[in-house]
This record gives sequence, C-alpha cells and structure tokens, in this order.
Amino acid sequence: MSAPHLTRAIRLPHATAMVVGTIIGASIFVQPSEITGRVPATGGIYAVWLVCGLLTLFGALVAAELASTFPEAGGVYAFLREAFGPWLGFLWAWAMFWTMHSGIIAAIATVFARYVGFFVPLGGAGTRAVAMGAILALSAVNYVGVKHGSVLQTAFTAGKLLAIVAIIALGFGFGAAAHGAAVAEAGAPAAGWWGPGDFALALVAGLFAFGGWHMVTYNAEETRDPRRTIPRALVLGTLVVTACYIALNAVYLYVLPIDVVASSARVAADAADAVFGRGGGGAMSALVVFSTFGGLSGIVLAGPRVYWAMARDGLVFPWVGGVHPRFHTPHRAIALQAVWSCLLVGTGTYRALFTRVVYTEWIFFGLMAVGLVLLRRRADLERGYTVWGYPWVPLVFAASAFGIVANQVRVEPVESLTGLGLVLAGLPVYHFWARHGYRRAARLPSEPDA
Repeated sequence: MSAPHLTRAIRLPHATAMVVGTIIGASIFVQPSEITGRVPATGGIYAVWLVCGLLTLFGALVAAELASTFPEAGGVYAFLREAFGPWLGFLWAWAMFWTMHSGIIAAIATVFARYVGFFVPLGGAGTRAVAMGAILALSAVNYVGVKHGSVLQTAFTAGKLLAIVAIIALGFGFGAAAHGAAVAEAGAPAAGWWGPGDFALALVAGLFAFGGWHMVTYNAEETRDPRRTIPRALVLGTLVVTACYIALNAVYLYVLPIDVVASSARVAADAADAVFGRGGGGAMSALVVFSTFGGLSGIVLAGPRVYWAMARDGLVFPWVGGVHPRFHTPHRAIALQAVWSCLLVGTGTYRALFTRVVYTEWIFFGLMAVGLVLLRRRADLERGYTVWGYPWVPLVFAASAFGIVANQVRVEPVESLTGLGLVLAGLPVYHFWARHGYRRAARLPSEPDA
C-alpha cells in the first residue's frame, strides 16, 4: 500500500481564483485614501495603481518561470532554496510561520470580525472569538481536502468579482449627482503638490493592496499540469486585479471629491453612502465581510504547503510533514498554522510582529528575482515557461523590491531593523536543523500529473 500523498485537484479556474481572491481582500476598500493623501492628483493616483499593477505583474512573471521550473510544494521557499541554498528558504518559511503568513491570517481574520461587528455588536472578546472561529472554520475546510478549499475559494472570488462589477456599474450610473452635490457644497478641490518621495510612499501602500499574488505557487504539487497552469493563473489573476483596482479608484474619484477620498477612513463605504444614503455603508460592510473571508480562505489554504515541504527537507519536525490518509492534505501543518494564528489573534501580538516584519517580504522577493537570473545559468533545468522581457523584468522587479526595503528602513529605522532581527533569529535554528536532519527534497511530485 502506497504512502498517503497530496492530490492534484487544482485546475486553472481554481488557481486563477486563488490569485485574484487572495489579493483582493479589504485593502482596496480602504487603502486608496492613503495613496490619494500622498499623491493628491488624479493622474498621479492612476499612475500609482498602474505602476503597482505592473510591478506585481513583473513579480508574477518571475514566479511563473520559477514555478514552471520547480513545480513542487512550497513555492517561494523552493525557489530560494534552489537559487541560494536551504538556509534562505528556511528563513523565508521561518518568517512566514512566526510572523508574515500567520500574522496576515490573524490580521485579516480580525478585520473580518470587526466588520461582522457592524451588524452584530461583539465587543473585544467577541471580535477575537469570531476571528478565531473564521480561522478554524476555513482550516477545517482545507483539512478535509484541497478540492473543498479551492472550490470555496473559487466561489467566493466569483461572488467578489460580481460585487465589484456591480459597484463600478452603479457608481458610474448614479454617482454624478453625488459628486456634483459635494462640489457644490465645498467647491472643486485643487490638486495638491506631491513629489517623488510621496510617489514612492504611495507605491508601498499600493503594493500592500496587491499582496498575496505569489501564494498560488505554494500549491504546485496539488495543481494539474503546474508548469502551464500556475504561470497562466499568475498572469491572468494579476491582470484581473489591476483592472479591478483601477476601475474602483475611478469610481471613488467619480463619486467623491479628491480631498474627501484622501481623508476618508472607509472610502468605499463613504462612496456608497454618497450615492445611496446611509444604507450604502451597510452594503459595503457586508462586501468587506464577504471579501475578507474569501481572501482568508486562500491564505489559509496556501501556507501549510510550505511547512509540509520544510518537513520533507528535514528542516522541521518530521511529523509536520504528515499527509492525511483519507483526505490527502498536510493536515498537521494545517492544524499547526491554525493554532498559532489563533494565538496571535487572542493575544493581539500579531500587530507588533506583523508591522515590523511585513516589509522583509520584499527582501525575499528581490532575492527571488535575482535567483531567477542565477538559475538561468543552469543547463540541467527544464522550464515550462520563460519570463517575457528577460533580463529586464526580473532586474527591474529586484531593484524595485530592494528600493521598497531601503525606503522602509529610511522612514522607520528602529522598527525595520527590529523586524529584520526577528527574521535573522532563524539562522541559528537553521544551523541546528542542518546538522541534525536536512536532506534535499525530491523534486518529483507525490502524485503523477494526470
């Protein structure tokens, strides 16, 4: 009897839905205000979102080639391991589990619970309970099968896209009167001054709203024909999200004056209120609940595959790499992620950890792009896809990623260096595992591609 293995149940629609659904969470309904505050001019705002979409596409193209070259569980972990050695892959996974990935699960679950509180008063303890309940429920769905998780993700993404299309149509259909009333009351606002530094900070805010595009690569060993499916999903998903983001910002600016967009703490709800009255804010809160739950579904699905791959490499306890004999999922890694994320929610510590460490993700992204250039020198690798615009696409993406990190260190040196220290704390742990158990993982998938 063969050992339990992962099952290939993810097809192109599911993989594309994972890209779109993971990226589109709550940020696009609040983040435009921060960007507009930095760059208070219509042309500049569109330029920020377009550049963010282009940089995300460049990153997706880099990940697409690497995923077609190493179609195995773990995604970025495997890419960094192959390009630079297991130590760098370990640091990525270390930061993922303790802060970056588990932290974003805790953060999005908390946002979900707070918006549920718009309809049902919860209080602090109730909010934490609902957030933990969402994490446990989605972990349970993914525990019983990757197909269940990917189908749920696809359904939520489809509903989310339909809602966004409705917002765009209704905003342009009925928003002119709201904009005219606001201008008549306050006067037409003039575009504010902004410079390159403001544009750079706005880019950081915009790229945060594009976060999560790489997570589909974690599930390569559960994807049908991953060498073709994952690159297509990355490109299609990124283009869909960019189009949605630009269109939503066009609606916000069409309905509300630019100074209102810049000062709003909940720009989507304010735009809905301006068009439909106070009931619009309730409708937008419901959409944020729906959107955050769908985004959380994809993030919960993706992370355990990295920890499973680490266990296969001997870089974490072997039991973490267990595959459920009936459900064919990395059930122990799923449970471990759920427990730690719930602890972060319950204690509230995710806020400090996540905000200090999240920028370090871009160090790894930049190294991933450099790694692609290094791996191109290896003649023994089979590539199912080659990045368009090589070598400029990976080099521009790498330079942008390192620029984001440098800007973050410049703006918040103490917080940034503290976060980097938390990541580097994984090095002595890696050296322990390297001495006691590391072995190179087999690159062949557990189940043949059907």
